[in-house]
Amino acid sequence: MSEVRIAFFDAKPYDKKSFDKANEKFGFAITYLEARLDARSAELAHGADAVCAFVNDRVDAEAAAILEHGGIKLVALRCAGYNNIDLKAVWQKIHVVRVPAYSPYAVAEHAAALLLTLTRHIHQAYNRVREGNFLLNGLIGRDLHDKYIGIVGTGKIGKIASAIFRGFGMRVLAYDKFPDEAWAKNTGAVYVPLEELCEKSDVISLHSPLTPETRHLINERLLSLMKHDVVIINTGRGALIDTKALVTALKKGHIGGAGLDVYEEEEGYFFEDWSAVAIKDDVLARLLTFPNVIITGHQAFFTSEALGAIADTTLANIKGYFEQNALPNEICYQCGGKEGGQSCAKEKSGRCW
Repeated sequence: MSEVRIAFFDAKPYDKKSFDKANEKFGFAITYLEARLDARSAELAHGADAVCAFVNDRVDAEAAAILEHGGIKLVALRCAGYNNIDLKAVWQKIHVVRVPAYSPYAVAEHAAALLLTLTRHIHQAYNRVREGNFLLNGLIGRDLHDKYIGIVGTGKIGKIASAIFRGFGMRVLAYDKFPDEAWAKNTGAVYVPLEELCEKSDVISLHSPLTPETRHLINERLLSLMKHDVVIINTGRGALIDTKALVTALKKGHIGGAGLDVYEEEEGYFFEDWSAVAIKDDVLARLLTFPNVIITGHQAFFTSEALGAIADTTLANIKGYFEQNALPNEICYQCGGKEGGQSCAKEKSGRCW
């Protein structure tokens, strides 16, 4: 077919750099747009063949109708999660593909970085020393060796995170709706019910996708079961945690701390500069006041290796549809909402419909 035209939403300078480099192999016509994709901006894609979207772009029923009317045939997500897509609204109208894996090491390593920063008070020590204060009062940490780490979600990232934490000598408890018993046997991890994991773990690290079933997986009830010095790490999706319940537990001193790379209402703030503006989200503002909470702006994926892999896979997904009639990384309403993103017809044709 003629040159494929891509409307690239929520484009940042680093996106342009990595995608322009990867596009040297593909030759697509990419139009970079600063606007986030939603029902208000979807018309900007008219004239394109495909749109490229990220985690805070939103394709609901209204946006899907506008995209379809504008001739869009493919939504290419440059991320693994797809909870921002109304799969029912686009079913049999617009295909959706994602990047199921880019650099799982990047995310797993960031989870470890958050944990070490919290348990050894690195952020507080850094700020003290910058001001010439070398006192150690209040900076007592704890060993990770021989502590229990609870891994929630044992996909690629969860398994790599498990290996990293085992390197510290931690004991691995795991929870997954679809447990990999062979992996557990080979690594010494032990699958347990989620309630038991919450009760026994000294650290809990979340690596599950966000689905209707996992929304607020960590809630008031499970928080009440946890040790009072437990540290929760979330590099998955913000809504895996009921954030209001988390704030309440932190205020009561019921948990030891939280390292969050994601936030359930991050769409309004993350990836933008709000340093000169008051944050109006009261829950986020309250989280930022806790000395035992670290928040990073959805940067766990943000390495040069990951950005390169994301660009390569995204453009290969687009080429697969327009030139090869194949979509091995497709997500659809029929299978995506039920099977966690496994293509229902992958073995036969590499596409869902």
